[in-house]
Amino acid sequence: MFEEGNILYFDPFYFKNGNPAKRKYFLVLKVIEKKALVAVLPTRTASIPRGELVESGCLELPEIGLNCYVFPKQEAVTNCGKSFDFNTYLYGAFIDDYEVSLMEELYPNEGIDYWVWGKLKPAYFESVLDCFRLSSSVKRKYKRIL
Repeated sequence: MFEEGNILYFDPFYFKNGNPAKRKYFLVLKVIEKKALVAVLPTRTASIPRGELVESGCLELPEIGLNCYVFPKQEAVTNCGKSFDFNTYLYGAFIDDYEVSLMEELYPNEGIDYWVWGKLKPAYFESVLDCFRLSSSVKRKYKRIL
């Protein structure tokens, strides 16, 4: 389940901040001693200022504290050839850490509570990590971990 580079799909995903649960993708960025993991929740919402939009790859706008990695729609991003139906955005501000034991308690059954949607192609995974590591807007604790 929790392997670096895995894209998981939760139905529903329970947010730590108490927002209503909903279907959500989840990219595992780093596993820390099987106790915790660092992940980012992809979204199809573009929160990028007009004129700064990128089709694919990393976008860093330090003047407004924005860091984002874009997966273009219909481009195979997993080893098994899966793609997103929409442009998909990974925001450095959405990186968070999760306790493995709590996640296993909330989502005990693969195929019911969650699905392993695919594993990100190595080149994409390294690009995502580099995008976050080099960002001035990603929290230092996550940059060190990544």
